[in-house]
Amino acid sequence: MTSKTNETSQTNWEPKIIAFLCNWCSYAGADLAGVSRFQYPPNIRIVRVPCSGRVSENMILSALKSGADGILVSGCHPGDCHYISGNYFARRRFALLGNLLDFIGIEPGRVNFSWVSAAEGEQFAEVVRTVTEKVKELGPATRLVKKIEAMQAA
Repeated sequence: MTSKTNETSQTNWEPKIIAFLCNWCSYAGADLAGVSRFQYPPNIRIVRVPCSGRVSENMILSALKSGADGILVSGCHPGDCHYISGNYFARRRFALLGNLLDFIGIEPGRVNFSWVSAAEGEQFAEVVRTVTEKVKELGPATRLVKKIEAMQAA
């Protein structure tokens, strides 16, 4: 591959971002953003979960291994969880996950956590724009990504 072709593919590259959204708040905020026609990048792929507290470390690491360039986990604001304390569990879990990701060499900014309520469609759009810009600056994910071609050849 020539350097010019490599530069062109790098400038046309768009990140794949997996968003794990709480059903009761963040997913509703995403819905409000869409209904209100707030503009945000189309790079996000939404996975609806009952609560941000149900998103495990394995789900995030599996998404990164499957080729996601970035991860967004978003839930209810603290104290507003439909399941009472699920977002507190999520906050603790992702504080610890940050240490693990740092240890294995995943760049800060590749995995993001936010609070968005059902009434904050505009804030959801802003969070997605911010996360997309962070991931674009980091470039394509290379750590943990399984090389399917190499596995098929073996």
